[in-house]
Amino acid sequence: MQPIEERNLETIPVGPLGIIPLESCRTIGEKINNYLVTWRKEREMEHKTTIAFEGYQRDCYILNTKVPRFGSGEAKGIINESVRGDDLYILVDVCNYSLTYSLCGYTNHMSPDDHFQDLKRIIAAVAGKAKRINVIMPFLYESRQHKRTGRESLDCALALQELMRMGVDNIITFDAHDPRVQNAIPLKGFETVQPVYQFIKGLFRAVPTLKINKDNTMVISPDEGGMNRAIYMANVLGLDMGMFYKRRDYATIVNGSNPIVAHEFLGSDVEGKDMIIIDDMISSGTSVLEVAAELKKRKAGRIFICATFGLFTNGMDKFDKAHEDGIFDFVLTTNLIYQTPELLQKPYYMNCDLSKYIAYIIDTLNHDASISSLLSPVDRINNFLAKHNQ
Repeated sequence: MQPIEERNLETIPVGPLGIIPLESCRTIGEKINNYLVTWRKEREMEHKTTIAFEGYQRDCYILNTKVPRFGSGEAKGIINESVRGDDLYILVDVCNYSLTYSLCGYTNHMSPDDHFQDLKRIIAAVAGKAKRINVIMPFLYESRQHKRTGRESLDCALALQELMRMGVDNIITFDAHDPRVQNAIPLKGFETVQPVYQFIKGLFRAVPTLKINKDNTMVISPDEGGMNRAIYMANVLGLDMGMFYKRRDYATIVNGSNPIVAHEFLGSDVEGKDMIIIDDMISSGTSVLEVAAELKKRKAGRIFICATFGLFTNGMDKFDKAHEDGIFDFVLTTNLIYQTPELLQKPYYMNCDLSKYIAYIIDTLNHDASISSLLSPVDRINNFLAKHNQ
């Protein structure tokens, strides 16, 4: 990551910084806060004590908020301190199903819909008093329902427009399922960030002796929808890319989707090469494990599965068995969404922490400075690989 002192942050902040991590993002929110507190205490800045920088250096940037619920399951957002004139950053993990609440005496796990409603409750509690509201939503709510293929709802576009109407100025997400969904809010800020740099560091933590070059490594897209993601990573690393496309049975619907009949491969010879399979999410994991098995049939070497979001909706059993059978070597996902203790203990799992990266983005945006260099990790990747190769 770009060292803190290399960034020009002499500009006046938009307003006093306030971070509101909803309960779903409490852990990563505290990590982000710790980075910001440390940086702003250490940063040498001649204007730090002027009125324009009021509230710049504090012991904590997390604001005291809560979302209590009534016995009926209804709720309200409460902010227990002033936010007037603040530059707010609200963090929410819509995939954190570990949180529960009482619904007429029953224990109910929070769904993405519940988390999105809580986000709106906190925005409503701000009541227009903040200078600017920024939402950091790593997994974009309803991003898998981003386009129409029949008479159906456009949930992601509706959600984005609703947030804009409530006064949100910027939305920052990670690896959006389809970035074109930002067309729903063309006059507002929308950034989708790729965690490629963190994946590369994670690969070398998993295998310190790894050699990434055109002769030894390939990047694989498990489907045609994620091809741009794989092309970007392959171009950054100077590698060849391969792609699988899915043949589906469109006459049948199972669990809301058409079942996959076969995975067909397009690309050069994979024999003996390490494979980096990259995707935006692992849901049940069936598709990505079938792709890994197909690569093994083609005599591929080590297989690394990289996905920004590890949902693992059907548990870890099939991954345990696939690893025992030698289908893959490591799975890498980020801490942008909830991770079960079981997942973190798996010997084949590598966690990629993005709290420092998000802290950089917040720190830079609060100064109203450009984040272009943060969104494009090419230089940092090249420097990292150069140091490793030495």
